[in-house]
Amino acid sequence: MNIVIPIKLVPDLVEELSIDDSGAALDLAWSSLIISEFDDHAIEQGILLKESGGGQVTVIAPDVDGADDTLFTAAAKGADRLIKLSGAFETGVNNHALACAFAAVVKPLQPGLVLTGVQAHDDLDGSVGSLLAAYLGLPYVGYVSGVKVSDGQAIIRKEYPGGLLAEMAVALPAVLGIQAASQPPRYVAFSKVRQATQTATVEEQEAVGLDSDGGLAIGRMYKPESGQRATMLDGSPDDIAARLVGIFQEIGVM
Repeated sequence: MNIVIPIKLVPDLVEELSIDDSGAALDLAWSSLIISEFDDHAIEQGILLKESGGGQVTVIAPDVDGADDTLFTAAAKGADRLIKLSGAFETGVNNHALACAFAAVVKPLQPGLVLTGVQAHDDLDGSVGSLLAAYLGLPYVGYVSGVKVSDGQAIIRKEYPGGLLAEMAVALPAVLGIQAASQPPRYVAFSKVRQATQTATVEEQEAVGLDSDGGLAIGRMYKPESGQRATMLDGSPDDIAARLVGIFQEIGVM
């Protein structure tokens, strides 16, 4: 089966983010971009399906800083084909434009299954997976935590609040938004990634339909303001208890 996995690269939240001079965007000049966490699970799920039932896994990424490393890491994990979309991605595009660009590449591949991360932490206008499904005219199911393929169907598992699990069948081809792969994303040593740079090939294709007009406009961004600091109470347990009772009485809860 032909499995296609479009991915996003997002700012690394481990680093401190800053707002640029315009006040309406993040300053990414010194920020690292990494694969979205849920997209990493989508890659793992695709490779697991390939290992259990055969087929080919194609990973597609926009041409931004870190794209090559991410694609070669996917190859080291077991991806067969790597595609990088070239275009004006560095200036930022909304998910509608990104999904449209992905659709132009995914459709000719005639995939049996398209896997995406269910969301990303920089989504503003919907998830890429649901938008991509609309552009491709395929059914979509999100928040998937396990996938098996049998007799032209994807047997998927969804998690609901309260610990409820549901299992359903979706006719293929389809687009699935992966929340968690059937097992955690595998670790690959740097030596394997380095080997992949020597053996794998990244195909470059021009992005089509990359038009962010009509998307959400950010007027202003602000850093969170610090709230009132906590008050530390010193003294003996009896003194602290008496002080707490006084505070509770002052605010009217006692």
